[in-house]
Amino acid sequence: MASNSIGEIFRVTTFGESHGAAIGAVVDGCPAGVEVDESFIQHQLNRRKPGQSAITTTRKEDDAVKIISGVFEGKTLGSPICLLIENRDQKSSDYDVLKNIFRPGHADFTYEKKYGIRDHRGGGRSSARTTAAIVAAGAVAELFLKKTGIEIIAYVEQVGKIRTEKKYSELDLTLVDSNMVRCPDENVAMQMIDEIEKVKASGDSLGGIIQCVIKNVPVGLGEPLFGKLQAELAHAMFSINAVHGFEYGSGFASASMFGSEHNDSITQSSPISAPLSKGEGRSKSHGVVTTTNNAGGILGGISNGMDIYFRVAFKPTATISKKQSTVNSEGENILLKAHGRHDACVLPRAVPIVEAMSAIVIADSWLRNSLSRI
Repeated sequence: MASNSIGEIFRVTTFGESHGAAIGAVVDGCPAGVEVDESFIQHQLNRRKPGQSAITTTRKEDDAVKIISGVFEGKTLGSPICLLIENRDQKSSDYDVLKNIFRPGHADFTYEKKYGIRDHRGGGRSSARTTAAIVAAGAVAELFLKKTGIEIIAYVEQVGKIRTEKKYSELDLTLVDSNMVRCPDENVAMQMIDEIEKVKASGDSLGGIIQCVIKNVPVGLGEPLFGKLQAELAHAMFSINAVHGFEYGSGFASASMFGSEHNDSITQSSPISAPLSKGEGRSKSHGVVTTTNNAGGILGGISNGMDIYFRVAFKPTATISKKQSTVNSEGENILLKAHGRHDACVLPRAVPIVEAMSAIVIADSWLRNSLSRI
């Protein structure tokens, strides 16, 4: 199976299956001398782990990370960093009835036809359980980026049809973790939680949108043509389970705008950071800024110093307890009512995954940019 790695210089390779002995990641290309705060890595994993609230799956995993290599006396050595997370609460028997059944919305059918074999226990390699490895690796990337001043914050903007209408600059993003749904708009968050609980009780599921903001990005990250920064971010986001959409800056709304509306006017600025008129902030000042930020902080595939912001759409969780029509491996039509421990909405636990993927892309872009000129 190919395509288990992401990044060129800061390169992450993940391994493991949902119900295997362990999952993990190898981070190659992280510079030597980076201070490794293991408590921060564990904190990020705790934000993603199952069983953390009443609206998440009841599977209980500590997701305790072990650093196997690449770190000595609290600092990176420059050699590959292996991060290991043991699986402890597997209930593989929950999936015995699915051994010869293709679940609607899952990769069962495509995996079996492509490889001729699949791990039916929780989806094996296709399970969102493997994203814990991404979060651990992304935390290492965040530790590398710490001294650069770059800040990455994601939050739940929408669950089902319930969403906050406030722009990220109008929200207190320090409140993201103040509630179990991870929406910093408290009133809307309560509505989201109620909706998830209602849908969970009915045996159905919900999708939604996560918004991510990357602040204090210097000018110059990203490569022209086939290494555009927005393309790298999109590739990373679409590599997350259940992601069905990505837009940055003005996104699809730009299709209905005039050029005179969409172009961001360029101006000289004081070195003091300030909010923009339309709610999109400017990043670390470099003297030249734009008065709006429809470009989402990226021009020609290269960061322009403004905030990078994007939205990621997640489909509803595929496993539901309502009866659905499907077929088995013999080609027989059957009705399936799935059982087991599943999220009615993946959005709250996906927030640290979006942040982790963003950190991996930005760390890799930072290192690639350092090689772009003598």
